[in-house]
Amino acid sequence: MDKGKGSECLSPFSKHAHSQRGKEAGMGNSEYIIEMLNITKEFPGIKANDNVTLQLKKGEIHALLGENGAGKSTLMSILFGLYQPTSGIIKKNGKEVKINNPNDANALNIGMVHQHFKLVECFSVLDNIILGIEPTKGLFLSKKGAREKVTALSDKYGLKVNPDALVSDITVGMQQRTEILKMLYRDNEILIFDEPTAVLTPQEIDELMKIMKNLANEGKSILFITHKLNEIMAISDRCTILRKGKCIGTVNIKDTTKEELSRMMVGRNVSFKVDKKPANVKETVLKVENMTVPSKVHKNNAVKNVSFEVHRGEIVCIAGIDGNGQTELVHALTGLEKISSGAVWFDGADISKASIRERSKSGMSHIPEDRHKHGLVLDYTLEQNMVLQRYWESDFQKAGFIKQGAVREYAERLIEQYDVRSGQGPVTIARSMSGGNQQKAIIAREIDKNPDLLVAVQPTRGLDVGAIEYIHKQLVAQRDKGKAVLLVSLELDEVMDVSDRILVMYEGELVGELDPEKTTVEELGLYMAGAKRTTA
Repeated sequence: MDKGKGSECLSPFSKHAHSQRGKEAGMGNSEYIIEMLNITKEFPGIKANDNVTLQLKKGEIHALLGENGAGKSTLMSILFGLYQPTSGIIKKNGKEVKINNPNDANALNIGMVHQHFKLVECFSVLDNIILGIEPTKGLFLSKKGAREKVTALSDKYGLKVNPDALVSDITVGMQQRTEILKMLYRDNEILIFDEPTAVLTPQEIDELMKIMKNLANEGKSILFITHKLNEIMAISDRCTILRKGKCIGTVNIKDTTKEELSRMMVGRNVSFKVDKKPANVKETVLKVENMTVPSKVHKNNAVKNVSFEVHRGEIVCIAGIDGNGQTELVHALTGLEKISSGAVWFDGADISKASIRERSKSGMSHIPEDRHKHGLVLDYTLEQNMVLQRYWESDFQKAGFIKQGAVREYAERLIEQYDVRSGQGPVTIARSMSGGNQQKAIIAREIDKNPDLLVAVQPTRGLDVGAIEYIHKQLVAQRDKGKAVLLVSLELDEVMDVSDRILVMYEGELVGELDPEKTTVEELGLYMAGAKRTTA
C-alpha cells in the first residue's frame, strides 16, 4: 500500500480505497485543515509511530482507532506539541507548521482533551477555563467578561456547567465538559478528544456524542481517539486505524462495518459475544449483611443497609449509573473505607475491620476503578508494580532482601501472558505506559494471585476489543475454576454478556436482582434510573 508523502493511508479492505484516493488526489490539499505526513516517533526500545500519515478534513469527525499501545495518544501528543516527531511534517491548511509546545498548538487553534484530565482540583470551573490566559483590567483580574463568554458557550453547546463549582466537587462527566469549554474559550477549531468516553456513564456518553456533533456542525474539526466501535460507527465520518505504530488504513464509516474495523485493528476476527457455559454455583465466599457506608461528598450515607452474597462459580455484577454508591461499596469491601454499620464475611470469617493487606492475603483481589490512585505506583517500574502485594512472600524475598531475578522472571511471564506492551519491558516506568497497558498490568497481577474472590471494577475501561475479549475470557475462566467474581460495570453490554446475576444499585440501595438470560437492556435501564424496583 502506498504511503508516500501527502497520500492518505487508505485501507486495503475498503472497496472504495482506490476511487477515494484518486478523487482526493485531484482536490489538492485545501480540503484538509490538518495533515500529519510520514510521522515517526521513537522512544527508548520502541517505535511508537512508524511513518504514519493522517489527514483531517474541515468540519469532520475523524476517529483514530487502535489497540492499546498502538501509538494513538503519541500521535495526538505530537499534534498538540507535547512530543516532537523523530521525522515527518505537519501542515495546517496546506502550509507546513512547527508545533514545539502546547502554546504553539493553541496559537494554531488546536485544543486537546486528555485521557486523564489536566484540571486543578481546588480551583473553580471558571478559574480552570481561563488558566494561562487570565483576563485583566489594569493590574487586577477581571472575570466578568470571561464568565459571560463561558456561560454563553455552555448554553450554545448544551454543556450545562456551573462556572462557580469547585472541580473537586463535580462529576467526571462535568470535568470533561470543563475541558471542552477550555478549548472553546480559546477559540480552538481543531479539537482532539483522547479516549473521551473511557470514564463516562452511558448517559454522559450520549450527551457527549450530541455535543461533538454540534461542534462539527458549527465547523469545528474533531479528532477522536477511541476503542469503542459503536461510538465510531455512530458519529464519525472517517476512521484511521493504527496497529503497532503503523497506519493500517483510513476508511469511510458509511462503507465499513464494526467487524471490518476490529479486524483491521487487531489483525484477526474478534468475537463480540462472550462464550460461557451455565454457572456451577457452590458455597458462599462473600456475604454482606446490612452494610452502611457514609458519604464523603454529602451528609447522607453512600451505601444504605445493603445485603447480598457471592458464591463460588458465579459472576455477580453490580450495575448502576455512576455515583449511586458502587465506588463506596467496593471501597468498603476491599478495606479502602470503613463501614459505619453491618458486616462483611469472607470465607466464613468477619473481615469488617480487617486491613487491606489482610484481605489481600486471605484471598481477595481487587481491580480498582481508579488505576492511577489505587492500582499502580506510577513512578515504580512495571516489575515492581507486579509484586506490590506479594513482595514479602518467600518467592520474592529472602532475609528482608528482594530477589530481583525472581521478580524479573515473574514480571516477564505476566507481560507475555497478558500482552502488556511497554517500551522497556519489566523496567518500564508505569507512568510512561498507555492507559490500556497499565490496566492489563493490574489485571495480570490481580488474577495471577489465584484469589477466592476477584472484585473487578470497570476491568475493561480503556481497553481495545481484542483485550476486552481476552479479559472477559479470564473472568469466565476464574468462575469456571470455582472462584467468586464480583464485577462492577457501567457498560451495559458487559453487564448483560458476562454476568450470571445482576444486582442493580440506585441511590445507595440494591433495588433489584435480575437474571441476564431473562431480562432486557430496557428493563435494566429502568432499574438503574430508579423507575422500577423489586419490592421485598
